[in-house]
Order: sequence, then structure tokens, then C-alpha cells
Amino acid sequence: MMMKRWSGEVLTPPLVIGVMLLVALSITTGPMDLPILPSLITVWDGMWGSAHSSLQQYEQVVIWDLRLPRTLLALMVGALLAQCGAVMQGIFRNPLADPGIIGVASGAALGAAIAIVLLPVAVQGVSVPIAAFSGGLLTTLVVYGLSRSESGTSVVVLLLAGVAIAAFSGAIIGLLTYLASDKALRDLSLWQMGSLAAASGKDVALAALTLMVVSVFFQRKANVLNALLLGESEARHLGIEVEKLKKQFIVLTAVCVGIAVSVSGIIGFVGLVVPHLVRMLVGPDHRVLLPLSALIGGGLLLLADMGARTWMSPSEMPVGLVTAGLGAPFFMVLLFQRRKSFM
Repeated sequence: MMMKRWSGEVLTPPLVIGVMLLVALSITTGPMDLPILPSLITVWDGMWGSAHSSLQQYEQVVIWDLRLPRTLLALMVGALLAQCGAVMQGIFRNPLADPGIIGVASGAALGAAIAIVLLPVAVQGVSVPIAAFSGGLLTTLVVYGLSRSESGTSVVVLLLAGVAIAAFSGAIIGLLTYLASDKALRDLSLWQMGSLAAASGKDVALAALTLMVVSVFFQRKANVLNALLLGESEARHLGIEVEKLKKQFIVLTAVCVGIAVSVSGIIGFVGLVVPHLVRMLVGPDHRVLLPLSALIGGGLLLLADMGARTWMSPSEMPVGLVTAGLGAPFFMVLLFQRRKSFM
């Protein structure tokens, strides 16, 4: 039985309202609950430079220093991962594709692990994001270089190279884990599980800038992604420089995922689950698929983060565990549905 498909014009308004409600709940919900209306007024007044608020000083600190940056970062990271997932699934014409298949998450994890274990604590606030981003980008370039040949890019080699890089990165991370001090070991473990607890203004600014730039680029290339769904040969007949554009998409995806991982740790399955769900709702047209994936991806990660910090209150779960717990069963169901195509 086919699921009814909706138009983007119908779905967008209720989705925007839903995400706005999640933002309001995220700001006011946690180990210390805050009143909704005064909290929203505080945020609104603060945006316009007003210092008036009915909340206590410590409550304002909780909003501005903790919850608002965390909320915004969840939206940005979720949107980045979901859009990258949609692009990867479009390039490979496979709904099982995920940004992790090209090894970027593994490379970013290795870079961050090196910074956490080997560099001084005093510089880790800067070194960990830079190392994670550099590791993810370098890994992607290596994997893409191995898959390139005179006849084009081999998807099979790309996937196998990604698996090999992931295994190698896992081995090095295991060695670093063995050598790490107690504090470095805890920091490394929490970072690998993914968390938005350390969100800051600079993290939000970096993620927001990245999201704006790549969203414009991806949206301008939406028709190209639509053409690639027909097959690479057909796309070439339409005058599309397939190899050049695939390289651009892969490098930009690496940049996006590397930055997302650098500010939040490893958060899996958002890039797999969200684009597939959106495709079931609105179809494969990337002109609609990309912006809705960003919107739902941000909302989904925000919802997961709210669950992570409230389910075991006053303690907190890493949000990566929540997304993995939700995404892994979905992946298994999707794989079960498509098992005949692999036989």
C-alpha cells in the first residue's frame, strides 16, 4: 500500500509551527523547568537589546548560556546531517546511503581523539573542533582519491574504502583509548557518544554559517540531483558534468559532516532516517526534499536532545545514544524491506 504523498506547500507551515513549539519547550524544559511565556519574552527582549525580564538572574543565565545555544545548535546540526544524507542518497541513488559511508565520521572521530588524548587540555576548546574537521575532510579526500579512475568514480570502491578507513580509524582510536588518562578517556567516550551539552555561541555561529552556505548551494543544484536519479549516463546526455559535480557534493558533504561532528560529537542515523521519511512524504524531488529534510532533521535532533536531558533527569544521556536507539531499528526495517534488491 502506497503512502499518500503531500506537497511541500501543505507540509511546510505545520512543520515550521511544530519546530517553533519544540524550540519553546527546549528552552523551558530540563532539570530546572522555567515558565514558558516569561522565558520567551526574555529571549525576545534580549534579541532587541532590552534588559527587562521577570525571571531571576540565574534563570536568565540558564536560558542564555545553556539552553538557547544548545537548542540552536541542535537545529543546525540536525539540519546539516539531514541535508547531507539527502544529497548522499541522491548521488548514489540509494535510500540506504548515509554520510558515514564515505568515512567522514570515522576520520573526524580520529582527529578529535588525537586532540583529546595528545594535546594539552588548555587548547582543546579550539584544537578538538579543528582536528575533527581536518580529520573528516582528509579522510574524505583519501577515500574519493582511491575511488577515482579514468573511467570515473567507482561507487563500490568508494564504499569499500570508507569501510577500510573506518576500521583503521577505529584501531587508532582504540590505541589512544588504551593510552589515555582517566579524564581524557571520559572526555573521549562522551564525545564519541555525541552530546550538545557544551554548545557555545561560536559553535552555533559556525554551524549556522555552514548551513546557510551549503543550503544555498544544494538548493541551486537540486535539479542536478534530480537528473542523477535517472542515472549517470542520462545525466551526461543532459549536459551535466557528473564527475565534477559528484566531487563537489562529496567534498561539501565532508565539510558539513566534519563541522557537525566537531561541535557535537558523533550523532548517527539522522542523515539516514530523515531524508528517507521525507522522501516517503513528498517524493524524490530534491527541490522540496532538501529544505524539508533540513527542517525535520533539526526538529528531530532537538526532540532527541530534549529526551536525552529529561528522561534520566537530573543526569543526562548522550544524544548520540538516543538517535542510535531510534535510528538502528529503522535501518533494520528499511534493510528488511529492500533485501530482495541485494540478492
